[in-house]
Amino acid sequence: MPMKAIRIHQPGDASALVLDEIPTLEPGPGEARVKVAFAGLNFIDVYQRSGLYPLPLPAVMGNEGAGVVDAVGEGVTEVQPGQRVAFAMHRGSYAEAVVVPAWKLVPLPETISEAQGAAIMLQGMTAHYLASSTYPLKAGDTCLVHAAAGGVGLLLTQIAKKRGAWVLGTAGSAQKAALARSMGADEVILYREADFEAEVKRLTGGAGVNVIYDAVGRDTFLKGLNVLKPRGYMVLYGASSGPVEPVDPQLLNQKGGLFLTRPSLAHYAANREELLWRSQELFTWVEDGSLQLRVDQTFPLGEAAAAHRYIEGRNTQGKVLLQIR
Repeated sequence: MPMKAIRIHQPGDASALVLDEIPTLEPGPGEARVKVAFAGLNFIDVYQRSGLYPLPLPAVMGNEGAGVVDAVGEGVTEVQPGQRVAFAMHRGSYAEAVVVPAWKLVPLPETISEAQGAAIMLQGMTAHYLASSTYPLKAGDTCLVHAAAGGVGLLLTQIAKKRGAWVLGTAGSAQKAALARSMGADEVILYREADFEAEVKRLTGGAGVNVIYDAVGRDTFLKGLNVLKPRGYMVLYGASSGPVEPVDPQLLNQKGGLFLTRPSLAHYAANREELLWRSQELFTWVEDGSLQLRVDQTFPLGEAAAAHRYIEGRNTQGKVLLQIR
């Protein structure tokens, strides 16, 4: 039976996203099929669509979603048909159904909607590993969160505050700055109006920050090295402004024995135990109200191109979803 899916047949701009009809796949051993209700949009989708991260073509897009299990393959014990689940780190969510390795599927608590499940998995677990594992923030630390009003930024700011850090953020408009502050950011720098390097030095009395969480990349990376404390951490987890130029490791020595890491969620949710720990902690925080999950815009599946243009325009103030059913 055919199903609708958004695919690319060649890399390109948002117009490369095509609504196709394709066969519905059957789950194999260790797999489950999910009827997708919502798919989450992330910058990795843009990187894959544009060819920055090449895919075998044609490719169904989307790396995050939530819905209901409607079939399971041989040997599956993690989930069962009829169960509401969410997933990330598996491509194919811009479709009416997707087949996913069962170990990657997280059951949704009754209090978490499918829209919330699709909104929190990739960006929420990214924020979780950044603040809890890559550089585990503690009371008294100072961090700089670039794009603090974006999907990851808003969640990361809140988790950083939960862990006792003093949070500086950057944002592109007064409206976005106000949103970041409402989620706990102590100071927000309007990067279009002020030089963030000078502002961070001013706000920290020249001391700098312990860690920078940078999803922007080319436009912010080198300046960021100038505002880290000795032995500080540059955590580069995205490149919305473009990839960073190659770096001579000696530069890290010159700037104070700095640490540089380029993590991704796959490295921090590499098994089911870790996946369940991160996702369930996030669900608990959403349930008790200590983590606010903001859905910014929801587009129909057929308007995936408009949704991509929206996130590429740096318009996001929270999560962007595709609604599939």
